[in-house]
Amino acid sequence: MTTRIALALKLPAEALPEYARRHRDMSDDMRTSITAHGGRNFSIFAAPALGVVIVYVEVDRMDLWSRGADTEITKAWWSYMAQIMPTNEDLSPVSTDLDLVFHLD
Repeated sequence: MTTRIALALKLPAEALPEYARRHRDMSDDMRTSITAHGGRNFSIFAAPALGVVIVYVEVDRMDLWSRGADTEITKAWWSYMAQIMPTNEDLSPVSTDLDLVFHLD
């Protein structure tokens, strides 16, 4: 069963160009890690007026997806992104889970 995950990550509007550039230049290792942990249809939408980006990804196995957060690749990415966005103590981005209220196939 597919789980649709959506998160709002805090991002200062002035950091959006650099955030977008870093994602365009994302390493093949990071891209491979996302797919190896079951992520697909991964998209990020910007809402600079709200000071957030919205992350959307689909996964079939939440246990596999969750393990991706414990990899060295992800931790290195978080450290890199911590230079431009608010983070938690473990350097993961400050985020809010978004609840799905409607979906139409």
